[in-house]
Amino acid sequence: MKKIFWLGVGITIGVIAARKIASAQGAIGPEGLNRAVGRISDAVHDFADALRENMDERETDLRLALGVDQAPAANRTHARH
Repeated sequence: MKKIFWLGVGITIGVIAARKIASAQGAIGPEGLNRAVGRISDAVHDFADALRENMDERETDLRLALGVDQAPAANRTHARH
């Protein structure tokens, strides 16, 4: 039973290592570099979008909590003119 377990562990490690080596070989060269830069760019863009969305949501919460957005309509019209 131990031999079957260790055989399974060995096969699993071999498969994982083979996949890592294949992905590392695919990352070498201009195409791999372009893919890596594209993924990083997408991740930064997604992070910035999420950050902006959360900042807007938090600002809205703070404005409502402080009563800034609940000013009388007359004060808002004078502030615009």
